[in-house]
This record gives sequence, structure tokens and C-alpha cells, in this order.
Amino acid sequence: MKRQYSGIVMLALVAGCVRYAPAPVSPSQLATQRGEARIDPALVAVRLAALGSIGDFDLLHWNRLALFAAMLDGNADIAAARTAIDTAKAARRAAGARPGPTLTLASEYTRKAPESSPWLFGGVIDIPIDAGGRRASRLALADLGVIAARYDFIETVWMVRMVLRRGLADHLLAQQRLLVTAEISALRQRQFNAMARRVNAGAASRADLERVRADTADAVRRESDARTQLIAGNAAIAAALGVPAAAITGMAFVWPGFSLPAAQPLVDAATRAAAIAARADILKSAIQYDQAEADLRSEIARQYPAISIGPGYTWERGLVKLPINLALILPPLDGNRGAIAAAEARRTEAGKRLEALVAAAQNSIDSALADTQQTRRALEKIRRGELPAATRLALQADRELAAGSIDRTEWAAAKAGARLASLSELDAIGAVLAADARLEEALRRPIEGPELAIKRGLEGL
Repeated sequence: MKRQYSGIVMLALVAGCVRYAPAPVSPSQLATQRGEARIDPALVAVRLAALGSIGDFDLLHWNRLALFAAMLDGNADIAAARTAIDTAKAARRAAGARPGPTLTLASEYTRKAPESSPWLFGGVIDIPIDAGGRRASRLALADLGVIAARYDFIETVWMVRMVLRRGLADHLLAQQRLLVTAEISALRQRQFNAMARRVNAGAASRADLERVRADTADAVRRESDARTQLIAGNAAIAAALGVPAAAITGMAFVWPGFSLPAAQPLVDAATRAAAIAARADILKSAIQYDQAEADLRSEIARQYPAISIGPGYTWERGLVKLPINLALILPPLDGNRGAIAAAEARRTEAGKRLEALVAAAQNSIDSALADTQQTRRALEKIRRGELPAATRLALQADRELAAGSIDRTEWAAAKAGARLASLSELDAIGAVLAADARLEEALRRPIEGPELAIKRGLEGL
């Protein structure tokens, strides 16, 4: 009967084991899926609702908030960071499991034994005592691992969001630059044709023609640069959304107030301190310090012996014995002082790294604020000086051409000058947007736009 019970117990243990299930991955298949990926508007609407955003979702006009919602599901880096949280949670559950006992079976045969039986049978179960500082430090490390994975997720979302923001700014700037540079190219070509006629008539020199030719080539180069910027912006948007560039062809992106950047952002001492304290990278560094602290507590606990209890059973030639053992796992001969000193050094290093990261964050905020102020001054200078002056000259050239006081060459030069001033304004707007992006990256929070309407955090997304 006992053998039947033992067999049943063994079968139950085997039946409860987790079986291995292979899950092969194919890089070529993943590449194919990536090439066929598309944005799901229904899923975007669900994400917007989960974020607690305000307003209707317009499929014809994708703003930054809608693109952010699409990014949360499509981007592979965000998906990997999200699964890392699940991995950390699984590791936490595994860390909470107590170690299993060890069963040792023994037998012995003695020839010509004086007892009635020559056989000896025995077994010992070694049960480790999983308690105290060792277990507490192990669980603390696992808990900190989960928190660190969440901070990694938030940081990944923010970094991908910055790629999306910069790509969108490049896309919209490039679109406007293309319009302006196309006008400049057309004007330079008309100027070149008029100058060629003057050279053929002997009214201008060949050097004048070559100068206009160089201006025409420069206009063509500017137009080509704008097309390259548009392609790069589209590629950045597509990469952030996790789709091929072809998937965003035809999508209309909107950025209200794009050409009219907001006023100089105000970042007071309280806002700065709150931003630094809430940065995911700084919080993760603080977690790393806590992990070093937990490591130190674990090493200190290891300077004391680990205890395990071993109850047993022995059948010795007809006699039944019930021994019990108490085992001690002794610390190293140096009392674990070497490992403790190393853990203390790692804790000190983690603290210094946290201090350096906080200092770098403060410096980046100061630098970004200076950039936002300087770029806005430069934009205002262009709008008050260069742009209106060039516009007045272009209007005057229209009147003078109508009156016959200038020819097409001088008229085209004046009109191209006005468009070049508009191009300078676009460059200044791009510099303002880049400075704002650096400030947002330093603060790890948006300073304007529809993303401020997000009312819920990223936990659970």
C-alpha cells in the first residue's frame, strides 16, 4: 500500500511539471511583418481614450497626440520595454519561491552481519531555512528590478517620443522649405535667362552671368536639401510609429502654431526640481543605488552561517532510527569582509553616478533654456528686420518693373531676396523648435501642445 501511495505522489509531481514549448523566431518573417505593418486607427482611438485625452480623433489630420497614441502600440522598442516589465515581474515571483529540500537516499549491505538482516536503508531530507537577511535582500532586489523595468519603459517611451517630435518638425519644415526653394529656383532660372539675353546683347559681362549661374545652382541645392530633410523626417516618423515609410505616405500632419512658436518657456526653481526628481533616468539611477544598498545588506547577512535542518529515516538491519541533522554553511574565512567592502564600494559608486546624473540634468536644463531664449531673439530679429526689408524691396521691384525702370534680371533678384528672407525665417523657426525639443528632453515633459491634455500615466499601457 505504501508503494502505491509513493507511486501516486511521484506521478502527481511529474504531472505538475511545466513542459517545454519551443518558440522559434524567424528574422526574415519579422522583417516581412515590419514591411507590412500599418497604423490601426481603431487602436489609436482606444489608446487616446486610455490616455484620457480630450477631443475627437481626426483621421485626416494627425496631431502629435494621435501620433503618440499610435506610437505606443507600433514601436518595437516600446514593445520590448513593456515585455521587460513582465520579465521583471516573473523574476520577482521566482525570487519569492522558497528553495526546495534535498533528499538523500542511502543503502548498505554487510556480509555475515550478526543481525537478522544484512541490509541498511536510510534517507535524509535537507531543508534550508530561507529567512532573515538573505531572503529579505533577495526579495528587495527583485522588487527593485520591477521598478527599474518600469522606469526603463517610461524612458523608452520618452526617447521614441522625442524621435517622433523631431521627425514631425523636420517634416513640416521641409514641406514649407520645398515651397519656398521651388519659388527661388524658378526666380533664379528666370534671372539666369534674362541675364543670358543681356550677355548676348552685349549689355552685361560673362562674369555677371556666371554669378547668376552660381545663385541658380545654390537654389537647386537648397531645394534638394529640403527634399532630403523631408525624406529624413518621414523616415523618423515611420520609425517611431513602427511602420515602413510607405505606410505614412498621404498622411496629413498638423501642428497648430507651428510657424508661431510659443513664448519663452518659464521654468522656475520649483518646476526644475520637480522635473529632475521625476525624470525616469534619474529615478532608475536611484533604484540602482537602492539595489547596491540591498546587495550590501545581502553581503552583511552572509557573514553569518546559513542554517539547514535535515530530518531522516534509517532502517538498520531490523531497527528503525529517526536521526535529525543541523547543518551550518559557514562564511568565508575572512568573515565575508572582502565581499562587504566590494559591496560598499559599489554603493558609493552608485551614489556618485546619481549625483553626476542630477548635475548633468541641471546643466542640460540651463543650456536648453539659454538656447530657447537665444533662438527666439534670432527669430524676432529676422521678423523685424530682414524679412520686412526684403518684402519691401520685392514690392518696390514690382512697381519699378511695371514702370520700366528695371529689367527682369533685377526684378528676379529682388523677388528671390524676399524668398531667401522667408527661408531664413524658416531656419530660425527650426532653431526655435530644436531648442524647445532640447528643453523638453531635459525636463522629460512637453512644454506645449496637445500632449498636455494627457490625464493618465503610462502605467498599464
